Amino acid sequence: MAEPTSPDEPGAAAEQDRLSLEKKRERFVWYYLAYFLFGIHIVAFVMIYAVRHAK
Repeated sequence: MAEPTSPDEPGAAAEQDRLSLEKKRERFVWYYLAYFLFGIHIVAFVMIYAVRHAK
């Protein structure tokens, strides 16, 4: 069984590049989600602080 990265297959390099790009994009999506959720919590804590300290 030939490995997918063998030079015999012309589409193997393109497939490897596509998988690499997909992995990179997925990582960026997780980073974006993490920063978004972190930001929501910061806003929530500021709002809680404002409500509790309002006169």
